[in-house]
Amino acid sequence: MTARLSLKAVSKTFGDGGRDTPVLALENISLTVAPREFLAIVGPSGCGKSTLLRIAAGLMAPSAGEVVENGRAIVGPPDRFVYLFQQYSKSLFAWRTVIENVMFPLEGGPRAQRGQLRSTCREYLRQVGLAGFEDKYPWQLSGGMQQRVAIARALAARPDVLLLDEPFSAVDALTRMELQSLVLDLWRQNGFTAVLVTHDVEEAVFLADRVAVLSPRPTVVAEIVEVDLPRPRDHLATREDRRFLDLRHYLMTALLGTPAPGAAHV
Repeated sequence: MTARLSLKAVSKTFGDGGRDTPVLALENISLTVAPREFLAIVGPSGCGKSTLLRIAAGLMAPSAGEVVENGRAIVGPPDRFVYLFQQYSKSLFAWRTVIENVMFPLEGGPRAQRGQLRSTCREYLRQVGLAGFEDKYPWQLSGGMQQRVAIARALAARPDVLLLDEPFSAVDALTRMELQSLVLDLWRQNGFTAVLVTHDVEEAVFLADRVAVLSPRPTVVAEIVEVDLPRPRDHLATREDRRFLDLRHYLMTALLGTPAPGAAHV
């Protein structure tokens, strides 16, 4: 498999060099993500899923190993890597309107192009279902709408790799499903590579091509599970598919640490 993003023997220790006892959070993790693949990462609470994603994004340095994108080891966040945070209310600027938030990644360009950029950002807002809300402020929107603004801003940065850190966990169940479908549609239309960290096994199976299962700390990759479900995916038909139910059961069994009947899906 040609790699768009690779983690090679990545380990992370916290507290090394200080007075506190060192804690080995991640141990010798290797993962490969293909161009345009949708990879989900699941694991027990506190195992370091978000830490792993921050390392993949170049926001945190590993204690050992390296992160490689397009064949080059990265130091700091690479160009066109976009990180979508869980806490949308803290990632948006409350004093900026919706369209001003979406324009933020583009403000380094020439001022003469500002009108064109504004028009482009209106299109991103249309894609996420927020046409007509350009001049509202984030605090005037529901939680789901705020997360749509964050997604539109991510699109405005024209990501080649989109890293999603539990981006739907703070919204209600129906809004969560709507946002999952939205991200899948945008992923298909725009062709970016996606890496999702989630606690939700159903979400991982619904969205991903493969699911990386992490162990308890010190965390290793326990296994990689292929998701052999057809696309496009539908919340009713896909979730009622026998294969979806089998994969959900298999992953839940793996995370709970109980023996799983039948063959593995690796």
